[in-house]
Amino acid sequence: MSKSTSRSIDHAAPILKALVIHPARQLRGQAASEARDPNSRLEEAVGLAVALDLEVVEALIAPLRAVTPATLFGKGKIEEFAGICEVEHIDVAVFDDQLTPIQQRNLEKALEVKVVDRTGLILEIFARRARTREGKLQVELARLDYERSRLVRTWTHLERQRGGTGSTGGPGETQIELDRRLIRDNIIKLKKELDEVRRTRTLHRSARKKVPYPTVALVGYTNAGKSTLFNRLTAAEVLAKDMLFATLDPTLRTVKLPDGRPAIMSDTVGFISDLPHELVEAFRATLEEVQEADVVLHVRDVANPDSEAQARDVQTVLSELGVTLDGGKIVVEVWNKIDLLGEDDREIVEGQARRVGASPVSAVTGEGCEALLRRVGGLIDDSPPVEVRLGPQDGQALAWIYRNGRVLGRHDGEGGEVMLIARLDGQALGRFERQFPEARIEPAAS
Repeated sequence: MSKSTSRSIDHAAPILKALVIHPARQLRGQAASEARDPNSRLEEAVGLAVALDLEVVEALIAPLRAVTPATLFGKGKIEEFAGICEVEHIDVAVFDDQLTPIQQRNLEKALEVKVVDRTGLILEIFARRARTREGKLQVELARLDYERSRLVRTWTHLERQRGGTGSTGGPGETQIELDRRLIRDNIIKLKKELDEVRRTRTLHRSARKKVPYPTVALVGYTNAGKSTLFNRLTAAEVLAKDMLFATLDPTLRTVKLPDGRPAIMSDTVGFISDLPHELVEAFRATLEEVQEADVVLHVRDVANPDSEAQARDVQTVLSELGVTLDGGKIVVEVWNKIDLLGEDDREIVEGQARRVGASPVSAVTGEGCEALLRRVGGLIDDSPPVEVRLGPQDGQALAWIYRNGRVLGRHDGEGGEVMLIARLDGQALGRFERQFPEARIEPAAS
């Protein structure tokens, strides 16, 4: 056997060693209660790096009292970071902050390693995880928007000369101008494709409205347990991992409420503090499910010491989308992961939940999930009950009510006739009366 065939070739990408740095900015005028805990922010940054399959060799909090325009940090700190990169053989330095193109370029020169900022890190994770056509388009659009600002003038000496027959015209497009034009053209093309996807989603949403199912949207900070709760409530098998941004593409499933009425539940991408503005815009179509929902469930990880700050970040984004109680939306806080709390802490949290009207649950054990579904059913169950009398030949009408309404009671007569007490919202009741005019319908006795 030849030497070339006796040895298997490993095509796997090498694991890159990473240094994660969280710049702890000293913000004047910011209340201590509103400031994010630097340790939690560092832990989150490490989680983002791990989600990108980086091996985090060292992670540190670096106080940042004054921003240096060229390199973010001063000369002393940069030398400290460079020493760590050299000793630990670092491949990638992750800065948990937004770097300007100039800062990123200068840091790479000073540290002699690849430098990634928070925005670039999140965009790369999204690019790897997106599965649907819509998700891929949204990520690519956001990535191009980000890269457009990274085209600093480092190669303006490269010029594309005009073609022709020896005329003495000036230089043609520079390389950077060409790259900018290509990115601009790609952005225009992607926006057209995304508009088409959004139009299709709008048509699907309109079709769902004709079948009057109420809609429930799960929102929350990344890794709050939304997908685990989604699977628990809908008996679905959506990917649910203890990992930041395990879910990127919106997922819809039918859930049966305790009174038998079906509802449509959507699982959405998790929010995160300092979400890149490119992604807020690019994922607007994904978040439309939240804007259109009858009930929004804000899932919080109450076992996380940074839960309050995470909740504020989510509420900020929801406010930007117009999804607030003041805006007429029904928003319910769901306090997840109570199974991770100690006995004393759990008692305190459950007491707080009762006072503020939150629903404590454990998506893993199922505790509180039935009560949550009953609460959701009560919030969207505002139609008065009706009494429907059907003959033995009305099997199609009977099945229609079970599919589109909520059957509260049933009595079967000896001759095959059926009397139902059911709830049908106004749209469903109108459709039922038009489709089955022979059925006898009257208000149910209170």
